[in-house]
Amino acid sequence: MADSAPQNGPQGGAVQFLLANKLDTAMWLSRLFTVYCSVLFILPFLGTQEAANFYQRALLANALTSALRLHQRLPRFQLSRAFLAQALLEDSCHYLLFSLIFVNSSPVTLSIFPVFLFSLLHATTYTKKVLDAIGPNSLALLRMLLEKINVNQLNILKFIACNEIFLMPATVFMLLSGQGSLLQPFIYYRFLTLRYSSRRNPYCRTLFSELRILVEHLIMKPACPSLVRRLCLSTITFISRLAPTVA
Repeated sequence: MADSAPQNGPQGGAVQFLLANKLDTAMWLSRLFTVYCSVLFILPFLGTQEAANFYQRALLANALTSALRLHQRLPRFQLSRAFLAQALLEDSCHYLLFSLIFVNSSPVTLSIFPVFLFSLLHATTYTKKVLDAIGPNSLALLRMLLEKINVNQLNILKFIACNEIFLMPATVFMLLSGQGSLLQPFIYYRFLTLRYSSRRNPYCRTLFSELRILVEHLIMKPACPSLVRRLCLSTITFISRLAPTVA
C-alpha cells in the first residue's frame, strides 16, 4: 500500500495520464524538443555553427511529430493512389513535406517560424491537459503563460500563414543566389497549394485574399505610378492563375 500511495498523488495522476496516451505524449515531447531547438536557432547563444545544427534538429523533430500525427490520423497504411490522396489532405502530411524540403538546405529563418509556432501551439494545448491531470490549480504561473499563448492563437496562425506565403519567393531567391536546389521552388509551390487548399486551416487562403485586397487598394491610389500599377495587376493575375481550385 505504501508503494502505491505516490501514484495517487498529483504527480501520479500526471504519469498515469501520460502513460495512457503514449502517442500523444510522444508528440508532446517531440514538439517541446522542436520548440527548444528552434529557440536556440533563432537566438544563437551557442554560436552560428551550433545554431545551424539546431535548425536541422528542429526540422527533423517536426518531421517525426508530423509522421506520428499522420499515423494517428491514418493508422492503416496502404500503397495506393487513394491513400496518398487522403494523406495529402492532412496538415501533418503538409508539414512532413515542409520539413523534408528545408532540412538539408541552408538555414532559412522564415522556415523555422511555422515549425516553431505550430509546435508551441500544440504543445501548449497538451501541457494544459497535463496540468489538469496534476490538479485544477497546479502551477498557476505556467497556466497564465499558456493562456496568453492561447489568447493570441489567431494572430500566431496568421503569422504562420504569412511565413508560408513569403517563403515561396524566398526559395526562388535562394536558387538564384546558389543556396537552394533547382527542385526546391517547385516542391515548395506544391506545399503551398496544399496549404491553400487545407480544410482544417484556412489561414493561408485568407491571408492571400487579404494581401490581394491590400495591394489593390494601394495601387488604385492616384499617387501610385501607372507602371507599378500594371506590374502589380499582372502579378496578381499570374498568382491567381496558379492558385488551386478549392471545393
